[in-house]
Amino acid sequence: MSIRDTIETTFHQVAKDQGRTLVALNDSLPLTQSGLDSLSFAIIVTTLEDSLGLDPFSAAEWVEFPVTFGDFVKLYESANK
Repeated sequence: MSIRDTIETTFHQVAKDQGRTLVALNDSLPLTQSGLDSLSFAIIVTTLEDSLGLDPFSAAEWVEFPVTFGDFVKLYESANK
């Protein structure tokens, strides 16, 4: 499974588990309009760290927080290099 697929699956699972309504994911979707809240994003980051072995938010000295879903995916793909 690709990083993108893992992220998409995680977004959907966390939304379901948290009782949130997730809108259709696409690269230009602002994360603030995804239907998820800050707790959901914290769970996503923790889940992705467990499944991918990556936490780009603590791995780098400085990380610009992603604004869109596409930015979020790119951040994880870049951290995997």
